[in-house]
Amino acid sequence: MGRARTIARRTFLIGSAAIAGGVAFGAYLYRQPLANPLAKGLENGEATFNPWVKISGEKITLITPHGDMGQGVAHMQAILIAEEMDLELGQFEIDFGQPSSAYYNGGFTVEGAETMTAFLPLSEETLAASIAPTLKIVGLQGTGGSSSTIDSYEKLRKAGAVARETLKAAAATKFNVDVTRLNTRAGAVILPDGQEIAYTELAAAAALLEPAPAPALRDPSQWRLVGKSTKRVDTDAKSTGLQAFGIDVQVDGMVHAAVRVNPRRTALSAYDAETAKNMRGVIEILEVTNGIAVIADNTWRAIEAVNAIECTWSEAEYPAGQADHWQALSEALDAGGGLTWRNDGDVGEDTDSAGNINVEYRTPYVAHQPLEPLNATIHVTDDGAVVWTGHQLPQYVCTQVAKITGHDDDKVTFHNQYMGGSFGHRFEIEVVNLCAEIASRMRGTPVKLTYSREEDFQNDFPRQIAMARGSGRVAGGKVESLDLSIASAPPLISQSWRAGIPVAGPDFQIAAGTFNAPYDIQNFRVCASTVNGLAPTSSWRSVGASNGGFFIESLMDELIHEAGGEPIEERLRLCNDPLARGCLEAVAEMSGWGGELGEGRGRGVALVKSFGVPVAEVIEVTNSERGIRIDRVWVACDVGRVIDPVNFESQVQGGVVWGLGHAMNCEITYSDGMAEQTNYHDHEGMRLYQCPAIEVRGLENGEKVLGIGEPPVPPAAPALANAIFAATGKRIRELPLNRHIDFV
Repeated sequence: MGRARTIARRTFLIGSAAIAGGVAFGAYLYRQPLANPLAKGLENGEATFNPWVKISGEKITLITPHGDMGQGVAHMQAILIAEEMDLELGQFEIDFGQPSSAYYNGGFTVEGAETMTAFLPLSEETLAASIAPTLKIVGLQGTGGSSSTIDSYEKLRKAGAVARETLKAAAATKFNVDVTRLNTRAGAVILPDGQEIAYTELAAAAALLEPAPAPALRDPSQWRLVGKSTKRVDTDAKSTGLQAFGIDVQVDGMVHAAVRVNPRRTALSAYDAETAKNMRGVIEILEVTNGIAVIADNTWRAIEAVNAIECTWSEAEYPAGQADHWQALSEALDAGGGLTWRNDGDVGEDTDSAGNINVEYRTPYVAHQPLEPLNATIHVTDDGAVVWTGHQLPQYVCTQVAKITGHDDDKVTFHNQYMGGSFGHRFEIEVVNLCAEIASRMRGTPVKLTYSREEDFQNDFPRQIAMARGSGRVAGGKVESLDLSIASAPPLISQSWRAGIPVAGPDFQIAAGTFNAPYDIQNFRVCASTVNGLAPTSSWRSVGASNGGFFIESLMDELIHEAGGEPIEERLRLCNDPLARGCLEAVAEMSGWGGELGEGRGRGVALVKSFGVPVAEVIEVTNSERGIRIDRVWVACDVGRVIDPVNFESQVQGGVVWGLGHAMNCEITYSDGMAEQTNYHDHEGMRLYQCPAIEVRGLENGEKVLGIGEPPVPPAAPALANAIFAATGKRIRELPLNRHIDFV
């Protein structure tokens, strides 16, 4: 065991002791129910039974605190409550609610527990149980890591059941009827004589009662909404263009701001704003952190004016040219060492004998590029601040705005908005910080800050750049050894440093999707090195597994080919995870794997486990004179329970398209310390005409209920690269693939 692993192991052990200590010393806190934020400020006749349900005489409001970035999580939360509460779609409104510790995300346990198994001799279940109390005591509200369904599945059904039983108790008191003789249906309590009393009619009476004890949850055989294909609560509004996003917020008297911030991530040295001052609509020009802002009477004029300002930027604190970024990764791999995440058997050091392969893989920086540009609207007064934006960490927004404006956290009101995509970018806070900075200097006037697309690209914190070297040994038609070493910029450490949150131990995302690969290879080692001093990076949809999946499944395919094995058959032989095996078997059956395809056609397969979810994908391509055409994709994944089949299918298909588009075409490169790509034209996703038919099968064999937003992404790139090899004989080991091959 190397020194790095010893240190990291000690860090995890200390962390585990801290968790245990937190449970021991905070046992009383852990057992106490969290305060209901809805109870504060209730109007006469309004009732709330828990943090997720509020009823008045006019309406029923369900609080869906996980942020909706297009993944349908608002609908998922709503139907979980409505299922047990006996509400039908259309009988309630939804609201994201105010930030509160009551909405802490217990779903973060899954990936954290899986990571810690690499260093602690404990099961995932034991580790998850130790982490859960700490998450409650800390009270972190957040959306990400495919954790929303995990967090919500039981919690929100219980909330609905408590509300239902409390309303029945109110009806029993009001009509002097034994509560056991009452039923509920479609937003009403049913009296013994068949009379229906709407929940809204019982709000005032229910407000006088203590919430009912949580009853047993209903058996899935009784479900009306969960597990069924239902119409999402935002479908009509989004289909007709009526859905309001953060960028659509309008506040009386507001002004509009645009910024230019140093794309090298350091200070603004000098600027000349003489031209901008005289442009139409310009109200004010302000220096802001690392840049300049223009305030105008509309967004377009603000952007035009700020772009007319001549800026001199200070130099970057990371390598100016792209070649130096790759060189830093290569040197880290040359140096060896790093943290050992998996070390089964003995991979040995003899890499030059017959039956061995040695290869190198590269994955570039890529942008988040949400379709809705980053934006925030903030109104600061001497009494407090009101914020409108879409964000994945609501409490963080309040804390940051309070810090900048000089108010206490509880003087900041935050209205979370629907987000037009995020892919991890709305974990970041830069647009909120800048807007708060401007609004604080213009107290009494609401300010909307909107990034131009170019500003978004130039100042994005992209997905981490990574490089891997893999070797392995085959014999007798089988894979006997796999050794993978990864060097990467650290996304979580980079992100946490900007947030002022220290990280103990290694950045586990660097090894994500590799050390937990569901294969029982006799000799199997994964090492990972953190490379600091490169461009700042951030969480990107599937984070480290988007790199790790490409590395390990490309290497697996090369080893199996070297052994003369069959890609799915050999993976099945090695697979030691029943759920992952089920996905491989399903995708083989779905695709009709093994049949003759004809000249110029090929299929590739990849299996990656991320966020606790195994996903197997088969991709079929045709090699034409003009380039590669992606014909079909088959996907099988096991999340334990599919909450909404239609939305599940959409999420999987979207993840595949996201993964394929970036694998085909996308990269961020640096020149003179700045990102060279400035808009979609040079960071191009998959075109509509290129999109293949995608068939999805959701398996429900696992005991845990898991999320699906991110897991379909990691297998897409390696499955496509493996399919290209099958069709052309050309092995491509770096992304984007269009560096080496054309697509049609």
